[in-house]
Amino acid sequence: MEPRLDFDERPFIVIWETTQACDLACVHCRACAQPVRSRLELSTDEAKRLIDEVAALGAPVFVLTGGDPLKRPDIFELVEYASTHGVRISLTPSATPLLTQEAICRLKQCGLARLAISLDGPTAEIHDAFRRVPGSYDWTLRAVRWAREIGLPVQINTTITRHNLQDLDATIALLEQLDIVLWSVFFLVPTGRGSAVDLLSAEEFEQVFDKLHATSQRVKFDIKSTEAQHYRRFLLQRRTEEKRKGNGRSLPPMGGTSTADGIGRAPRGINDGKGFVFISHLGEVFPSGFLPVSAGNVRRQSLAELYRQSPLFVSLRDTKNLKGKCGICEFREVCGGSRARAYALTGDVFAEEPCCVWQPKETVIPYPRRA
Repeated sequence: MEPRLDFDERPFIVIWETTQACDLACVHCRACAQPVRSRLELSTDEAKRLIDEVAALGAPVFVLTGGDPLKRPDIFELVEYASTHGVRISLTPSATPLLTQEAICRLKQCGLARLAISLDGPTAEIHDAFRRVPGSYDWTLRAVRWAREIGLPVQINTTITRHNLQDLDATIALLEQLDIVLWSVFFLVPTGRGSAVDLLSAEEFEQVFDKLHATSQRVKFDIKSTEAQHYRRFLLQRRTEEKRKGNGRSLPPMGGTSTADGIGRAPRGINDGKGFVFISHLGEVFPSGFLPVSAGNVRRQSLAELYRQSPLFVSLRDTKNLKGKCGICEFREVCGGSRARAYALTGDVFAEEPCCVWQPKETVIPYPRRA
């Protein structure tokens, strides 16, 4: 894994929303998924062209998400096409009756590198309330077990909101029993069905960061955050503190590392549009799935051109454009704050991170503003 990718040239993570069709109705759904597929989705041939572009970009991580990717009849064909064209695939299916043991075995046979599945609480009551479909919790645990039985690495995705914050310890205890390779902790961005009233406070973000850090020092699986870029600031501060105490050797790696399935964690500095790109089911290219500002469409321009040259992506990669305390923060190059959350709450992609307690040091000299 390359820890110093040039994010101006290629992203670390490419996510393609294969469809918005899904049989769940999650309360925090970014996509506002619906039961029926759109006839305007990228076709099989268009999807293969997209995969070719991802391969040419050399992006280390390519995720097929939704909606529910299993709602596409060609999903197995596309996984196999990607795996035979040098692209390592992670897939995030929904925990529904479509996610059968046979489907998981077939995905592995087609070359799937990792199965990523959501688990938003330690009990059926909590998880199914998130997903709004009874039985989703049981389907999730069965899918994890089936995947591990055939040696398919499993990632668990958990979205933290006010609905499940108090159950975090119990969720971690459950995860320790599941033999997973990565726990990806999503911090709510109020877009789609996600509501701002469910968003944690800045102080609660810090409490969760502390919990994640403590957990990372004792569990076997890796832990990463999504849309909590300031967790990197938290980790750097903890590292400095531990090194001062002479305990630096015990600290886990911050990024750029690779798990057993060859799918690595992002290097420090990744952000919406900066090492990260999202393609919608219609081919629209966004800085992330949580930042609904389009740079263009892969049906009209190449993914490489849009990522490298679109004014939106170029501006997002330039920390000189950050405003408020993010613009003068000494951690702006490794953090930069969630551009998606800033946009969701203020309408400005460059506004300061709304859920960060850190106050930059007064001695930091800000970059000069562009005219």
